Amino acid sequence: MTIFKKIIDGVIPVNFVYEDELCVAFHDQNPQAPTHVLVVPRKEIPMLADVGVADQGLLGHLMLVANQIAAEAGLETGYRVVINNGPDACQSVYHLHVHLMGGRGFSWPPG
Repeated sequence: MTIFKKIIDGVIPVNFVYEDELCVAFHDQNPQAPTHVLVVPRKEIPMLADVGVADQGLLGHLMLVANQIAAEAGLETGYRVVINNGPDACQSVYHLHVHLMGGRGFSWPPG
């Protein structure tokens, strides 16, 4: 069981900034920007490479939720949305999740 599943199940308490029947969102415990929220689907999908056609609606929903949270956080000048996929991308929790980061400037390329 991943840490995110424990959070979703209420085993590890966190304050959700967003919650619905498809996903939850909460502040990252190791923030890389002034605003760093994780949007996590309730469905257990280990990584982006594991999604299928049936998950299209869920993936779109995660993006819409990230956008809503960014608007509520006042990130008018921009924000970054990241999904790490696998060890070379530094994925540390194998439960698909979206990083929403903002509140500071970012450089390109990342990493």
